[in-house]
Amino acid sequence: MEQMLSGDASLAAEQSSVRTRLMAGLALAGSVWLVGLVGHFTPLAEWPALFLYVIGSLSVALALGIRERLWDAMWITRRGLKRALAWGGGIGLALLVIDNINTYMYYRSGGAPMAQMEEILIGMRLVFFFPLLVLAEEFLWRGVLLSGLHDAGINRHLAVLLTTAAYALNHFAVAPVDMVERAMMAAMGLPIGIAGGYLALKTRNVWAAVALHGLTMISMIVDIFVIPRLV
Repeated sequence: MEQMLSGDASLAAEQSSVRTRLMAGLALAGSVWLVGLVGHFTPLAEWPALFLYVIGSLSVALALGIRERLWDAMWITRRGLKRALAWGGGIGLALLVIDNINTYMYYRSGGAPMAQMEEILIGMRLVFFFPLLVLAEEFLWRGVLLSGLHDAGINRHLAVLLTTAAYALNHFAVAPVDMVERAMMAAMGLPIGIAGGYLALKTRNVWAAVALHGLTMISMIVDIFVIPRLV
């Protein structure tokens, strides 16, 4: 009898954890998209949405980890860290090389550089903001939402697809650049979301996705600042 009660309590706690993660993550994403939509039609543009996105994602992850003790449930853990970093670093390097080659060919064929992103990153010196952005995005999409969908019993391929699609579309809500550059950034986000999602599922460790994402961010910096000068 005691074992049955203990099992019921454990199941209830797990279901509560899943609901908490999904509700927190979806509420934040919805708020960011709403603020981005409103900002798009005002002089503020998408800057308030970007601020809410980064601060909100980190705050949600910290609140769930500290107050609800859901670090392991969100895969924000040191368990298997070396293995996770090895997987994320290896695949991240592969994506970096592929992306830089594709960008080189794009510029060689007459493609226009991402001038607005260059101004934001260098002119406004926000390139140093990238590590914080990587953590915020991975904690939200892979740490909070993907883990929640997985624990809710959603098919793992569907869970990766859903979080990747939402992550890519999110670039249209938080990027204070024109639609062409937003679309380019969303396209860059697709391999990050897919590879990072499967890596997080495989290792049960969000740091695999963080490592991969960090390397692809370095790749984007090379795309914007180095390759155009080479071409």
